[in-house]
Amino acid sequence: MSEKIKAEVRTEFGKGAARRIRRADKVPAVVYGHGNDPIHLTLPGHETMMALKHGGANALLDLEIDGKTQLALTKQVQIDPIKRHLEHIDFVAVKRGEKVTVEVPVHLVGDAARETLVVTETSTIQLEAEATHIPEHIKVNIEGAEAGTQIHASDLTLPSGSTLLLDPETLIVNVTQQQSAEALEAELGEAEAEAGIERDETDKDVDEVGAEETESTEAATEE
Repeated sequence: MSEKIKAEVRTEFGKGAARRIRRADKVPAVVYGHGNDPIHLTLPGHETMMALKHGGANALLDLEIDGKTQLALTKQVQIDPIKRHLEHIDFVAVKRGEKVTVEVPVHLVGDAARETLVVTETSTIQLEAEATHIPEHIKVNIEGAEAGTQIHASDLTLPSGSTLLLDPETLIVNVTQQQSAEALEAELGEAEAEAGIERDETDKDVDEVGAEETESTEAATEE
């Protein structure tokens, strides 16, 4: 679903103009596409931020420009890394019913079996979907998944009207056996040995002292 935002055509350009726009709690933006010249706009800051939060990475906005409405798909959003306010937005002009190519995030649902490690190998997937029916995310159910479970792109359930543009064999989620502390330590030791790294005696002493202190604490607790 698209959200309506009233936009103003922007006639001032450059860093100084952009700073003045942001000080007024507004956002500079550009709409590209359909063979037309880019349309430079100024959008209301708070309304635009809320629309992007509701719509996700592929937010669809109905931009009201000089009394006309333009459907626009969000393509790139620049955010200030410190103040976290919107700095600039790039849109692509689209039409209702038009197919577009988008990147949609993967969202894991549920909990895998105990003592397993869940790794998301591919965090976003490429889809073709109607501009007005872009999914906010693709759910992947891992409830009760045992070690050895692998979920590939071909296993995903896509919304009606969406087409996968990814190799079906692409690994999306991999569920493995969780390693114990001893196994991790042994693996680290092997890696260090292969790299020719030798632990200093001081390192070994610290490990031994730590182990002894732990044992002493446990014994005192039992008493």
